[in-house]
Amino acid sequence: MSGWEAQIPVVMAITVLAVISPGPDFAMTLRNSLVYGRRAGLATSVGIAAGVSIHIVYSILGFSLVLAEAVWLLEVIRYLGAAYLIWLGIQPFRNRQVALKTTEENAVEDKALSVTHAFKSGFLCNALNPKTTMFFVALFSQIVHPETPFIGQLSFGVFIAIAHFIWFGFVAVVLTHRSLKAMFERFRGKIEKGIGLCLLGLGVRLSLVN
Repeated sequence: MSGWEAQIPVVMAITVLAVISPGPDFAMTLRNSLVYGRRAGLATSVGIAAGVSIHIVYSILGFSLVLAEAVWLLEVIRYLGAAYLIWLGIQPFRNRQVALKTTEENAVEDKALSVTHAFKSGFLCNALNPKTTMFFVALFSQIVHPETPFIGQLSFGVFIAIAHFIWFGFVAVVLTHRSLKAMFERFRGKIEKGIGLCLLGLGVRLSLVN
């Protein structure tokens, strides 16, 4: 195997390890799946994959090389991502009681709204995640060479986006299994606040650590 094809197994291995590593995307999927249900969890995974597309575009256009040198821009992205995670983390403490819909019509309406919100939160979480930015900067500056043909770079990007969707979609399905949902309903308040603390901690850590 020679040429850009030799990059394939390396990119695939690094992508899988990066995707399954716990981080903001996992915390967001956990939160939306448990709070809003399976559809919202799957919508979050779609949003995360859509967020990945932002990183794919600027990487293919060569801006990852620019970002590697523009430290100030990476800092801006880092603080934006941290602020978003902190904002999400404090929501369970602002809304101490979550209103539960009792009628079927209201339940359907709430689920539809939560799906939209879940997609947006997944998209923003990934698009503003500086760890994802650094992943693409490192990948497209150290492993995927500028000489790699467009079709090769695009293929890598599509694989990375699909990997995110498959993994976080799987997480959403597992988390919304009947037995886990029953346990969640019993400890709903504590679990929501626990997830909020995780998001808050990730945001604070992100804002303090270079």
